[in-house]
Amino acid sequence: MTDDRQERIRQRAHEIWEQAGRPEGSDMQHWDQATAEIDGAAKPKAKAAPKKAAAAKSSKPAAAKAKAPAKAAKPKAKG
Repeated sequence: MTDDRQERIRQRAHEIWEQAGRPEGSDMQHWDQATAEIDGAAKPKAKAAPKKAAAAKSSKPAAAKAKAPAKAAKPKAKG
């Protein structure tokens, strides 16, 4: 671990600890969260591939999206 990275993690973990109300015994959770944040910020995010299913749905004709005909009501029984 480089000194710069470790210092940034330490500072971020301290910020998380303060925001949480300075609880005792949560130092490893704060350190792990800070590490994930620092390491996640360093990695460039890959662009998500466009979904083919979404494109296929939008190209359906309007007639295909029509609702099914309503069911006929049952006649009431006389009693």
